[in-house]
Amino acid sequence: MPDKENNENIKTLDNCKKGSVVKVLKLNADRDLKQRLISFGIMKEAVIEVLEHAPAKSTIEVKVGKMRIALRAQEAGLIEVQKL
Repeated sequence: MPDKENNENIKTLDNCKKGSVVKVLKLNADRDLKQRLISFGIMKEAVIEVLEHAPAKSTIEVKVGKMRIALRAQEAGLIEVQKL
């Protein structure tokens, strides 16, 4: 049963609600996008706070460390996260 509970906490960043604090589990992006995300501090084990969703949910503002970053929803959908 505990495995099932853990799997329910795993989702992608684009599905997280405003105010959620999550930990990155995996980046499912291609090499170039993965390198760009890593340069922003978005990598495995990084803690991310979801700050805001654009009205059409086309972009998501997140906080990684002290940096605020706007991600396209499509990019955020490639980031697997787990709630803390």
